[in-house]
Amino acid sequence: MHKFVAAFSLAAAALAAAPAHAQFAKGEDAIRYRQSVFVIMGAQMGRINAQLKADKPNVASIQSAAAVLASVAPLAGEGFVPGSETGGVPPTKAKPELFLDGPKVAALSKKMNEEVAKLNAAAKGGDVKAIQAAFGSVGQSCKACHDDYRAK
Repeated sequence: MHKFVAAFSLAAAALAAAPAHAQFAKGEDAIRYRQSVFVIMGAQMGRINAQLKADKPNVASIQSAAAVLASVAPLAGEGFVPGSETGGVPPTKAKPELFLDGPKVAALSKKMNEEVAKLNAAAKGGDVKAIQAAFGSVGQSCKACHDDYRAK
C-alpha cells in the first residue's frame, strides 16, 4: 500500500509540475491545488513520524516518504497566486499577509525546501538518528510559516 501511495503521489506531483499559474482559471483552483500539495506533504510527514515512533523503524518506508516529500514540497508555492487570497472549498487558511510579505515568504519557502532536501538525504543514508534530526528541522520550517501565515 505504501508503494502505491508513493507512486500515486509522485505521479500527481509530475502532472502538477507544469506551470501552475497558467492552470488556474480562478483563485479557487489555486487554493485547491496548494491544499492538495499540503495534504500529500502532511501524509508523508505522518508516515515518517509513525516510523520514527516505532520500536523498529522501517527505513525503506521512511525513504519512500522522504522521496515523495522532496518531489512535492517545491510545488506548494505555485498555488499562492494573486486572486487566491480568500475563498475556496474548503476555505483557505492562508492569512492575507502571506500575499503581502513576498521576500519573507520566499525565504521561509526556500528554508523549508532546503530542510526537506536534507531529510531526503538523511533518509537515503539510513541513519535513524540523522533522520530524526532532519525530520525535526522540517517540522520547525513548516511551523515557522504556519505561525505567521496560517489562520487557526
